[in-house]
Amino acid sequence: MNQAKFSKSVLVHSTWHDRITGSGLFWPCCAVAALWFAFAGVSHAQTLTTLANFDGTASNPHASLVQGTDGNFYGTTVSGGNSLCNPPLGCGTVFRVTPNGTLAVLYAFCVQTNCADGAGPFGGLVLGTDESFYGTTFTGGDHNCAGAIECGGTVFKITPDGGLITLYSFCAQANCTDGEFPSSALIEGSDQDFYGTASGGGAHAAGTIFKITPQGRLTTLYSFCALASCVDGSDPIGGLFPGADGGLYGTTYDGGAYGYGTVFKLSADGILTTLHSFDFRDGQNPTASLIQASNGKFYGSTFSGGKGLNNCGSGCGSLFAVTSTGKFVTLDHLDWSNGFEPYSPMIQATDGNLYGTTVDGLGVGTIFDTTVGSSSLTTLSAFNGGLDGIHPFAGLLQATNGMFYGTTTGDGSTNGTFFSLDTGLGPFVTFALAIGKIGQTAEILGQGLTGTTSVTFNGVPATTFTIVSDNYITAVVPSSATSGKVVVATQTGDLTSNVNFRIAK
Repeated sequence: MNQAKFSKSVLVHSTWHDRITGSGLFWPCCAVAALWFAFAGVSHAQTLTTLANFDGTASNPHASLVQGTDGNFYGTTVSGGNSLCNPPLGCGTVFRVTPNGTLAVLYAFCVQTNCADGAGPFGGLVLGTDESFYGTTFTGGDHNCAGAIECGGTVFKITPDGGLITLYSFCAQANCTDGEFPSSALIEGSDQDFYGTASGGGAHAAGTIFKITPQGRLTTLYSFCALASCVDGSDPIGGLFPGADGGLYGTTYDGGAYGYGTVFKLSADGILTTLHSFDFRDGQNPTASLIQASNGKFYGSTFSGGKGLNNCGSGCGSLFAVTSTGKFVTLDHLDWSNGFEPYSPMIQATDGNLYGTTVDGLGVGTIFDTTVGSSSLTTLSAFNGGLDGIHPFAGLLQATNGMFYGTTTGDGSTNGTFFSLDTGLGPFVTFALAIGKIGQTAEILGQGLTGTTSVTFNGVPATTFTIVSDNYITAVVPSSATSGKVVVATQTGDLTSNVNFRIAK
């Protein structure tokens, strides 16, 4: 294991810890300073509702939530739980929270010797088509271990009732050529395998893109820094996004033509194309995964760089758009007054706008939105500390009731908060996996589904559908279906999917 690479990879992830505790009890800490004050007279466009405080049994949620088939939300915390690997903060957890704020810890990591089951899950969860959740831990595992921090991390599967299976432990190969330190959520592909990134390790000790089956067979698809001077990028902290063209899109924290990170595409046949290299003026060090919006463009952010040097030192970060062919445009430069350090991916909500969070700025973090095609963002709410929390590292989830939900890493009781944001958007349906072949079963999530009378795929009715619960139905993709919206007819009205369901060939 490369200890220098470990320290580098963990640098950005540790920002929250210094800000909340001021101590060095957890991972190696970065030197980014926190400004602990709230701007007077800030006009909040929206009102946040704090629904729950994390109490130490689960602490410091770092990644976006995901909705389960039961209508509840599931996520991970970096600390809390078992303190054996990281006294006294804890080794991290998987938790469930209801929409009204009832929290339950499903699993506390590091219950196995030398944390063979993993520790420190920085990445969130993905709901699989088997109704289980899949995720990664940043450290732990059962290879090259002299304690949790010395291990390269894991991939795990966990059921909604907390049954966890470790599918893979990184550093199974000499010099960790299979990767180490995965720090982001996985995605499920149309082949029902999972895809992700490891921020370290690989053939050149600069991170990897990997594929793993639900049974735990891992294949390294690409090792970064394969080109001279790492012009292909290094340290992919963010995860992947499946493009409509079948490619995998993502970012690297470092490397590229100028050393400030890249945007890349990995084709289905394993060819990596660098779409953009950041030059600091347009941002640096992207940490967030990309999203592909309804207009076909990919949207993302950089953690720092850009303008706003006087307020943020190394730049406050930026928002950008890029096409699949590499046409790049900076949408907005953050300058503290509209946020600082956008860490997690944005989402496109049912109103067509993009929503996201910044870790800091305008107090101690913000929620923003921007219109697709716009060159500026609008701040919806600014966190001011105390009961409403501080430093939302995690992005937002729009649940099928139309509401937004998220978490902060601190305050409430220094362990973080769970909150909702109501912008008046209505209910909808969504999918565990928004792609499938004719004859396959689509898993549809929503609410009020008990009285469903029909399911149509882009206007074509499904002849077979099954009501599993009020929050979950399944439907067989009909033979003449084409890509488009899915509409579920219920007793209270039609519910339309928030994204198109794509018919795979």
